[in-house]
Amino acid sequence: MSAVEQQPADASLSSNSSSSFEVVEADAANKYEAVVPHWFYCKVTDSRERWIPFSTQDSEKLEAAQKMRKDDEELVVPISGGRYDVHLKQRQCYAVYWEEEVSEVRRCTWFYKGEKDNKYVPYSESFSEELEEAYMIAVTLDEWKKKLESPNREIIILHNPKLMVHYHPVTVSDDWGSSSAEQGRPRTVKRGVENISVDIHSGEPEQIDHLVFVVHGIGPACDIRFRSIIQCVNDFRAVSLSMLQAHFRKAQEQQQIGRVEFLPVNWHSRLHSTGVDVDLERITLPSINRLRHFINDTILDVFFYNSATYCQTIVDTVASEMNRLYLLFLQRNPDYKGGVSIAGHSLGSLILFDLLTNQKASSEDEDGKEKSSQMGASRGADASGVKEILEKLELSEYSTVFEKEKMDRQALLLCTEQNLKDMGIPLGPRMKILHYISSERETQVSANYPQLIYKPAIFFAFGSPIGMFLTVRGVKRIDPSYSLPTCKGFFNIFHPFDPVAYRIEPMIVPDVEFEPMLLPHHKGRKRMHLELKEGLTRMSMDLKNNLLGSLRVAWQSFTRAPLPAVEAASTESEVKPNEPPAAAAAAKEEASPINVGMLNGGHRIDYVLQEKPIESFNEYLFALQGHLCYWESEDTVLLVLKEIYQTQGIMLDQPLQ
Repeated sequence: MSAVEQQPADASLSSNSSSSFEVVEADAANKYEAVVPHWFYCKVTDSRERWIPFSTQDSEKLEAAQKMRKDDEELVVPISGGRYDVHLKQRQCYAVYWEEEVSEVRRCTWFYKGEKDNKYVPYSESFSEELEEAYMIAVTLDEWKKKLESPNREIIILHNPKLMVHYHPVTVSDDWGSSSAEQGRPRTVKRGVENISVDIHSGEPEQIDHLVFVVHGIGPACDIRFRSIIQCVNDFRAVSLSMLQAHFRKAQEQQQIGRVEFLPVNWHSRLHSTGVDVDLERITLPSINRLRHFINDTILDVFFYNSATYCQTIVDTVASEMNRLYLLFLQRNPDYKGGVSIAGHSLGSLILFDLLTNQKASSEDEDGKEKSSQMGASRGADASGVKEILEKLELSEYSTVFEKEKMDRQALLLCTEQNLKDMGIPLGPRMKILHYISSERETQVSANYPQLIYKPAIFFAFGSPIGMFLTVRGVKRIDPSYSLPTCKGFFNIFHPFDPVAYRIEPMIVPDVEFEPMLLPHHKGRKRMHLELKEGLTRMSMDLKNNLLGSLRVAWQSFTRAPLPAVEAASTESEVKPNEPPAAAAAAKEEASPINVGMLNGGHRIDYVLQEKPIESFNEYLFALQGHLCYWESEDTVLLVLKEIYQTQGIMLDQPLQ
């Protein structure tokens, strides 16, 4: 009896335990976990919206600020390395250093697939909260097939956790003109950013080691895709971050370095806002309208810079903009102790070169630079005053006359013969002064070059026509002892097929022919097609030398008596010099390095990139690309980083060969 009674008791126990396990499994299945939000911003291009995720670092920063923010409080959060500010209350993102359209910012949790490009679009924050609440109820109660209607009268159905669809109503008209709404093609709905295919970067190091201002060349577009200087510098900055991770990993792991900040400097918009475009429009012919508009907007910038009126506008804009950016950067980064460098592309490099040439050296630097020769006739506008000019012309006795008239160098260059005669300057000294003025006007555009409020450490020129412009200005040679008054470093970087780029070193060492420094590939060694070309050239030279040597020995054996000692001596003396010419030249070059002057502190100035294999097939086809390739060139960026960090005593993990 007890056994019979015990059996139902065991059965009831087992049934209770199984039901409890089912409850546990159901609870585990119905357990709700809150969605993790990610912040996005909206970019509008050609009237099309594109939602782009912030980096993980910036998104977490915005989310933390959002949780701390009170209802009506306006919090401003710096993001993207401090280049943008997000106003949380307004949900808007503003550029800090340049003018840019304000972007909408959104805290995103739910997404649906777009109609045209199959990219996911976030729902509004309010509707995402409704979707999340419906999802929570469905998961908790295990009741699906939930149907919601969006503010745009669109239907969202939650079938199960892995199948949620969005129906966009389509209006259909019948033959009688009446219209009815039908459900269109369903679109996929996703919950959480981890369930959609989108690239999210981790973020940038907070520490900034160096600041680089980048000045663009002619026109508003800076690359083959007609992008602005802002977009191109963004690419340059992104490449620099990847190069830091690849080649400065040890220094990063030891927290010795952070990153280099690159800021664009735009002068084109200021120049073309002076009303010159309206004047040009009146005189432009109506034919081939697009080509003429392109020329007015780009090529004419070169002529503007050679005009005294517009040259002043350009140099004022570039200098004032770099000074403004520098002060704003220090204001936002009060603990910054790093240096500043500048980089210019195309015409921008010439503008920077003229600015740097005309900077005033500080009192402690002037003693060292006083004996330094000037670079032909293109020299500092205010580095030497009127008194120094008169001393050079051996007219020091007239300095008091010019001081009485409060004459500076800029005013001196504007003097006419009548002005000098009215000042009481005799004919002979007058002719000397007029000759000096005419030579200055021929070699450099007369402008009052403003001063920078900092000393650049290094000047990088990309695809630069500096050498050509100096030659056209009448500067045939740069004195080897010449250096820029306030900048110690100067690198002239160019692509071998760049039609705008010119060399600098032959102007310093005109009597010696030598190649520019070949920039190593960022992955090490030369590109394979260049190594193959050099190998074949070396092989053909060796075959030629060996063949000529063998023929010479054979001919001598036929024409001379076989005297072993004489033959051995002649063979050794005549064949040996021809045998290893490349090795002898290389040894000689290593023994006596080329002196390229002090423009780059005694180091090499010209650096040439390695062309890609496809570019070597046709130089003319890739000429334009060669002039616009620097923004995404890993080799260019790596050289910039290497030289900047070398000034701080930090080297590459492994030297490139």
